[in-house]
Amino acid sequence: MEGRDRLICVVCGRVFPKGQGIVLEKHGRVLRFHSRRCAYRFFKLLLDLVDSDCIKGPIDDALKEFSRILEKRREAAKKVI
Repeated sequence: MEGRDRLICVVCGRVFPKGQGIVLEKHGRVLRFHSRRCAYRFFKLLLDLVDSDCIKGPIDDALKEFSRILEKRREAAKKVI
């Protein structure tokens, strides 16, 4: 059923129109999710399955990056007198 205009969610199998949902492509793999709920379920399971020694570094790096972004937003939101 997966065609040019229809995609299939890898978590629940639901068919959804191209242009909707979440589609991620990395290392030759295409992950298709019809909703953020299915994407959340997939990545939650993925984190549970990955060896903690393997994922610790990337998690720390992602947290640092989001912290840096939030700090930039805080600085930009400050009122200049």
